[in-house]
Amino acid sequence: MKIVKPKLSFWQIFNMNVGFLGIQYSFGLQQTAVNPIFSFLGAEHDQLPLLNLAGPVTGLIIQPIIGAISDKTWSPRWGRRKPFFLIGAIIGSLCLFAFPFSPALWFAVGLLWILDVGNNMAMEPYRAFVGDKLPNSQLSFGYQMQSLFVGAGIVLANASIFIFQDWFGAAEVVEVSSGIPKWLYYSFFIGAILSVSTILWSVLKTPEIPPSDEEFAEIKRHNALPLSDRVKTPFLEIVGAIKDMPKFMWKLSGVYLFQWYALFVYWQFIAPMFRESMNFDASQALSQAAKMNTTYNVSTIVFALALVPLALKFGGKKVYVFSLFLTGIAMLSIPYIQDPLLVVLPMILFGIGWAAMMGIPYSMVSKIVPQERRGVYMGILNMMIVIPMGIQTITFGPIVKHLLANSAVNAILFGGVFFIIAGVLALRLKQPNSNDEVKDVSIPAGGAH
Repeated sequence: MKIVKPKLSFWQIFNMNVGFLGIQYSFGLQQTAVNPIFSFLGAEHDQLPLLNLAGPVTGLIIQPIIGAISDKTWSPRWGRRKPFFLIGAIIGSLCLFAFPFSPALWFAVGLLWILDVGNNMAMEPYRAFVGDKLPNSQLSFGYQMQSLFVGAGIVLANASIFIFQDWFGAAEVVEVSSGIPKWLYYSFFIGAILSVSTILWSVLKTPEIPPSDEEFAEIKRHNALPLSDRVKTPFLEIVGAIKDMPKFMWKLSGVYLFQWYALFVYWQFIAPMFRESMNFDASQALSQAAKMNTTYNVSTIVFALALVPLALKFGGKKVYVFSLFLTGIAMLSIPYIQDPLLVVLPMILFGIGWAAMMGIPYSMVSKIVPQERRGVYMGILNMMIVIPMGIQTITFGPIVKHLLANSAVNAILFGGVFFIIAGVLALRLKQPNSNDEVKDVSIPAGGAH
């Protein structure tokens, strides 16, 4: 039996993606505040990549496993993906409350591992959730709406950092030699509240579509298996899905290798770069990085939905390729700008690229993978993100120390070159025509939740 997916209204798609706000606020703090906290607690530049190993490892393990498990899950009350949202949000919230109280570097690094487990548990089924709910004709809009909330969450996280520094940081020593400044605590407390509250909004506002008869029969068959077989099933599903993976995804993995390696370089070294290029102290560099990350994510919010008609007119591939080149140009220009205000210009380009990167590839992949394996394939797509990040955490410390003169400026330039390479590789992408097994049915705006 074919699943009939009704078209949803703007506000229905909006409500189903609100939970991404809290998840991305947490990721925003990781991008901007966690590495400076490591530095406040004594970490050196060349140690930062390895200290961020939690993100790649937990993403590599957690997301595909949760995706495979959620494919085989159904509860009439809670649905298929939503139980994992809630569990992940609760774990993330507890870690965000505890993070600014870290007494030592080892404690902060340990909390980052647990925080990443929670965030990945919440995020992976969210990607599949959008594909589950929307017909193919609305997938681009759904994922770009998700991209909008990516920008909004990170904007709030970064804006909170420099606002609270302005409000509460004046009484503190500007150069923090040890310990975490108190004004940074409030950003983490807000994140802990948003992590749970926004997820609850989407859970309560958006029911999931029940499985088809065939899917439900498979779920019942799986639940009847012995426990040992059920434990092995997610791993077998991942192996089988990789074996059957479309060629498009294999080519996309090459693009992702350079794209996400470069993004991890940016997040780790943007604050140290401002210390080096503009002679800022640690707190000033953190504040400047937060302002620039806010700028590019505001740009993401502005352009996220505007990219939908462009992708429909010119094709998702062309918009995606263009975005990668724009991001590369932005990273190559940032270190040469001495005026803190003028750095806004490349950050706008970076934001356009980020908007495309966080939406277009997901909509392209979602159109070509089978519904019954959507969760595991979204998990595999995330593996393509975290494997480059894992490679970066292991390799970039020696690279920046021995080949780039331990310079944060050189690190950012290195990332810009990698974005250009990613754009060139993206020119090779060719999306096959998907056999749409889901029929689009228009219904009144209030007729679906």
